[in-house]
Amino acid sequence: MTARRLTRLGLATASLWALTACTSVVAPFLKPDVETETIQMKGGNWQLDPAHASLLFKINHLDFSTYVGRFDRFDVTLKGDPKHPEDAMLEAIVDMTSLDVANEDFAQTLMGPDWFDATHYPQARFQSTRIIRTGETTADVEGVLTLHGRSAPITLSVKFNGSAYDRLRGADVAGFSIRGDIDRTEFGISKFSGLLADTVHLEIETELLRKPDVS
Repeated sequence: MTARRLTRLGLATASLWALTACTSVVAPFLKPDVETETIQMKGGNWQLDPAHASLLFKINHLDFSTYVGRFDRFDVTLKGDPKHPEDAMLEAIVDMTSLDVANEDFAQTLMGPDWFDATHYPQARFQSTRIIRTGETTADVEGVLTLHGRSAPITLSVKFNGSAYDRLRGADVAGFSIRGDIDRTEFGISKFSGLLADTVHLEIETELLRKPDVS
């Protein structure tokens, strides 16, 4: 190895150590001080941070396995006052064409007319109708899900993970974990009903952003 290469390697190593040391010093100041009491969450309009969100669905496949898929594009909005969570409004819209099952051919089959029929029904929508607090940081959110051209009531279990101001994103952030089950046959997605499970389990992880007011 030449002297020039050794010099470059030494500089690169020194830079890496400097960056690591800098990150170690700065990290405690950048890490949000997350409050887990819902009363600490600020009121107003909250919008999904799509870079920190996931929507998974799971279904029993012939008792061999639990089949897992996801939708890559969806949006969530929350409006309300944390002092009166029962009056909050939650809405979610899912782009059904963003289905990801790690197999492009099978994804096209599932988006086809025998299943989601995403060409005719490119969006699914959930709109809350009632929020029932079940604990200090949990609630049941009742609402109407419109999927595959049909609407039916469902209930989602929501856990508030905490809220804080995030300096990296320059916004207030609130985190939620959402779980729920739906009967696919209620929405006309009935292919292989009785052979495949009818119950579909939903798992949604979200971080919502609230930009500070600018006067």
